[in-house]
Amino acid sequence: MSESAVAAIVFACVFGSALFGVFLRGVLPEDHLSQDSKDVVKLGTGLIATMAALVLSLLISSAQRKFEQMDTELVENAARVVSLDRMLADYGPETTAVREQLKRNYAARMELLFPSHGEREGTSDTPEAVIGTESIRARLWTLSPASDAQRWLRSSALDLDSEISQTRWLQLMERDATLPMPLLTVLVCWLVLIFSTFGMLAPRNATVVVALFVCALSTAGAILLILELNQPFSGVMKLSQDPMRDALADLGR
Repeated sequence: MSESAVAAIVFACVFGSALFGVFLRGVLPEDHLSQDSKDVVKLGTGLIATMAALVLSLLISSAQRKFEQMDTELVENAARVVSLDRMLADYGPETTAVREQLKRNYAARMELLFPSHGEREGTSDTPEAVIGTESIRARLWTLSPASDAQRWLRSSALDLDSEISQTRWLQLMERDATLPMPLLTVLVCWLVLIFSTFGMLAPRNATVVVALFVCALSTAGAILLILELNQPFSGVMKLSQDPMRDALADLGR
């Protein structure tokens, strides 16, 4: 299910509960709507609202950290790939084939994460794709350094290639670290209770309905923001491909 669909379901549940609360106000006996009853309901709702606000803020903060971490890893990996290409260029003409393969692999990964055509969304690496790029390391081992400078360059290139591979495996493992659905379900249940109470305690007029509509829309927007940040390579809010594009343009020079 897409992030927009989940946000739409959340909006329907929350706003529907508010309308149910407005309806419930009209059928409840008068003694159920006494001031003492309202005070107790408000206290309970305030407690639930505090817990919901805390969970919502923590989810937004966690999703933002994940998004920023993935962006940092993408930029750092782009810089490592360019550095590896420059080391191979300094090594000598015998690394021309390795550099060409490095550029092909990086172009393929960029197409995987940021498709040039809009028909499909970007996806994360697959284990097969990551393993395929590790053939660069095998080709580096076949080099035969003829000087201390070449030995240092090959050793540094191997270390850099290991860091690139490690980062890609890390991103692959982080791909499955999505928002826990039980936590989202509990949060939505809390929001349903809160908005149903709002509707039950509020007077029945158009202004109240519009206000509840806007609040429910804002709540669904916050859920959509969390879901979008947890999927940094797809959706409306996705990582910029500029670092990879710039790195690809520098490869092979």
